[in-house]
Amino acid sequence: MKKIDTLIECRWVAPVHPRDALLTDHAIAIDTGKIVALQPIEAARAAFDPRTRVALSNHLVTPGLINAHTHAAMTLLRGVGDDLPLGRWLNERIWPLEAALVAEEFVYDGTRLAALEMLRSGTTCCSDMYFYPEQSARALRDVGMRAVVGIIAIEFPTVYATDAEDYLRKGLAARDLLREDPMVGFTLAPHAPYTVADSTLSRMAMLAEELDLPVHMHVHETAYEVAESLKQHGVRPLARLDRLGLVSERLIAVHAVHLDDTEIALLAQRGAHVAHCPSSNLKLASGIARVADLMAHGVEVVLGTDGAASNNRLDLLTEARLAALLAKGSSGDAAVAPAAAILEASTLGAARALGLAQRIGSIEPGKEADLAAFDLSDIETQPIFDPLSHLVYASGREQVSDVWVAGAHVVRKRQVVDATGASLSDTVIASLPAWQNRARQLLNAPA
Repeated sequence: MKKIDTLIECRWVAPVHPRDALLTDHAIAIDTGKIVALQPIEAARAAFDPRTRVALSNHLVTPGLINAHTHAAMTLLRGVGDDLPLGRWLNERIWPLEAALVAEEFVYDGTRLAALEMLRSGTTCCSDMYFYPEQSARALRDVGMRAVVGIIAIEFPTVYATDAEDYLRKGLAARDLLREDPMVGFTLAPHAPYTVADSTLSRMAMLAEELDLPVHMHVHETAYEVAESLKQHGVRPLARLDRLGLVSERLIAVHAVHLDDTEIALLAQRGAHVAHCPSSNLKLASGIARVADLMAHGVEVVLGTDGAASNNRLDLLTEARLAALLAKGSSGDAAVAPAAAILEASTLGAARALGLAQRIGSIEPGKEADLAAFDLSDIETQPIFDPLSHLVYASGREQVSDVWVAGAHVVRKRQVVDATGASLSDTVIASLPAWQNRARQLLNAPA
């Protein structure tokens, strides 16, 4: 018998590859952070001698979920801008608060809080876009998550940087600092067409090729954005990005709500990805993305939460259910976006978009052991005819019992723990009152 670190015995396993596969009474063998076997429980018991055996007799185990778009530190601003459209939300609430509050400590504390919330909802990796990316990466890693952080660019100054050149210089320095960490990856993250100049976008297109990085960017989020681009540039935003060399298989177009048929065809032709954030799009009244049409054209649609300031939760299962229902309701086709496809969008599809599909996103020997276990034994998920259906349509983050990241058991019975098994919640929560009090003071201050 081969000695291994962990054997997880599962009632059901959804490996995601192949998409519709569902395995019953299978075990996942893990050693040195990687999956070494996926086989029937009895065969695994005969083949392996685990240091730790975990029995999940009522659970569905999937790859760890991947949040393809968030602003993790903005969890400290949860609920400060409700009931406002995007323009007013940014100008009247978010940007003034960020100008007063954002610092390295703000990003670290906010991202740690976000990481605990994401881990407790089965998310093991996120693609983050925010200031001080090295602090975001440090916070995510400190609580056990896998991190993909953005090298951001905006033309206007903030407390983090003075201009686009300064943003890029600092972001690239963060990448140099962290490039040897196997749990940290990077994207190039120009904020949006309306906040980034042509010269900066062209440079980022070249950097994407030179550094072999995805480009993670808000695109066509609102009708106003499209109209303003026509006024200022004579073309719609996606056409401008295409002219500057950014519409390719590297592009993760976040939101992509307001697309016409030609633009959907262009995204499909170039192999670009769309990060769909349905809750945020609805809450900010930005619109409903044409997910059914995107899927029909072969565009890879992946899922993100956006930030907790515009959602107001970092629960990818909520996004999965809402994405499926909106696609069906808006298209009039109940067969669109079945549960297995939505699970793939939340896992392997997102891994492909982020350039990580060789390492994570499916449960296969040789891949890193990023896993989420969903307890389906409660009343809310009974009876069980199709566990994948239950995952998307009936489950919530409260069904997540255990999570592993690169083989480390980071969530145990719904508690996020450190390497010793101690809960991290109290430590993270202790930092929050000071930020909450400062934000309250600013919100109550006269204009």
